[in-house]
Amino acid sequence: MDLPVGESYEDICRKFSWQIPEYFNIADAVCDRWADDTTRIAMTHENLDGSVKNFTFAEIKRYSNQFANLLNSLGLEQGDRALVLLTQSPECAISHVACFKSGIVSCLASVLFGPDAIQHRLTSTNAKVCITNKANLSKVQNIRGACPSLEHIVVVDDDSPSHALSLWRSIADQNDTFDNVKTLSEDTAWISFTSGTTGQPKGVLMPHRILLGNKPLFEYYYDYGPREGDTLWSPADWAWIAGLINILLVGWYSGCRVVSTDMEGFNAEAAFRILGQHDITVSLLTPTVLKLMRQIDSEESPELQLRVVLSGGEAVGKELALWADDRFGLTISEGFGQTECNGMIGTNPRLMAVRHGSLGKAMPGSVCAIVDDDGNEVERGVQGNIAIKRPHPAMFSGYLNNPEATEGKFINDWMITGDLGEQDEDGFLWFHGRTDDVITSSGYRIGPTEIEDCLLKSPAVQLAAVIGVPDETRTELIKAFIVVSENTDPTDALAESLKELVRENLAKHEVPRSIEFVDSLPMTTTGKIMRRTLRDQEVAARN
Repeated sequence: MDLPVGESYEDICRKFSWQIPEYFNIADAVCDRWADDTTRIAMTHENLDGSVKNFTFAEIKRYSNQFANLLNSLGLEQGDRALVLLTQSPECAISHVACFKSGIVSCLASVLFGPDAIQHRLTSTNAKVCITNKANLSKVQNIRGACPSLEHIVVVDDDSPSHALSLWRSIADQNDTFDNVKTLSEDTAWISFTSGTTGQPKGVLMPHRILLGNKPLFEYYYDYGPREGDTLWSPADWAWIAGLINILLVGWYSGCRVVSTDMEGFNAEAAFRILGQHDITVSLLTPTVLKLMRQIDSEESPELQLRVVLSGGEAVGKELALWADDRFGLTISEGFGQTECNGMIGTNPRLMAVRHGSLGKAMPGSVCAIVDDDGNEVERGVQGNIAIKRPHPAMFSGYLNNPEATEGKFINDWMITGDLGEQDEDGFLWFHGRTDDVITSSGYRIGPTEIEDCLLKSPAVQLAAVIGVPDETRTELIKAFIVVSENTDPTDALAESLKELVRENLAKHEVPRSIEFVDSLPMTTTGKIMRRTLRDQEVAARN
């Protein structure tokens, strides 16, 4: 389904309606329907050594057909699970498509995970197969005895060890035709995991309809794209929603070329080179990525062909957004969502007057609101829970083996995001912080994002995180953790100047009482700052 043509946000919303078929298989939409054009490039992969290889949609179809036949020959059936533990790569994409074709549920895992995190994902999903590379094989082998469901390990490297199945050698003799399973739109396609900072991550069941639910939303973000001729890339790991849906699946749904890279950790200079060298026109760059790219001298980076830059995952902030607009020669799109419902709120700079610092408005076909803890919509300008109303085709179908948590995610028909915000008189939604990040100080409820954004106005600040620390008199005091920019000395004078910056731009009660300079900040694998970890460290240090 496509986003209706319209001259404004309001016009598009009036025209929009969902049309979700009873049966839908992601593999048909993102791969097979493009494969008859044997020259259409699906992926350009850049290896660590800088070498580049192209893959056509026809090749992706053939290899995924062969892999689907291999999985069936290993005894896997529709509904069984396979863990995909790979970097951005052709093999990662082929693995997912093979699973979609055969009705096998692919389960996402990042190569940044250690053995405990991998074991949790293997055991909670009862995965029968793990698809990985040689660099991560030992992690899987070390926990295999604790994963009774795991029957096979498939390794994607050409020189795979003899005690594991080699992907390429094993599929070489498999039939290159495959009849895709006729899956219901509600059948689970893959399992993601929440990126929460406490407790074991919950498995999130993602049905095939998720792609249909996301396609028009990203047409809106990408200004009626991805379009013919667009090339997409993001450093976002395909083990997470941002990379898998927003770039790979949405790009392939439109028949566009997607660039994948073997980048070892994020490197801002490499990011600029990739954007320029591969003529990227559509990119997803999270706020943390933008903050790091801001440190690179624009005169030393290549000319770019970007048409759209989308940022989100956390509040972008006005200061950072304005820098990105100027650096990329466009007005960035901003998006807000979460694993359980991607792309709920956002902007299209051509179709609406963007207010940098806000999240934008509810996406066409979405009903979003600020509600209180009883599920009642609050008045404009009043803080409450950012929520989206069910049903929505981009919304998860539930948590894996956890109906209580699924029920607890909702108040009536409102899916509660766990984020606090408010809606202004014109319908723009503004993010204040996570429900567990809100600082209560001297009777004020203070979200950390605004303070962090203000601190980033200083060229001396590369990254900033703000938390509340316990205080007997004021309940909590504000503390800021700062990673300084290159060639900047973390001095007492700098700390005082940063406090003054907040005092001048925000309010007296928002000024950090203390500032600690640190070499790095704890982050999730999706690049979100883990403020809870900082709070726990503060509590431990005081006890």
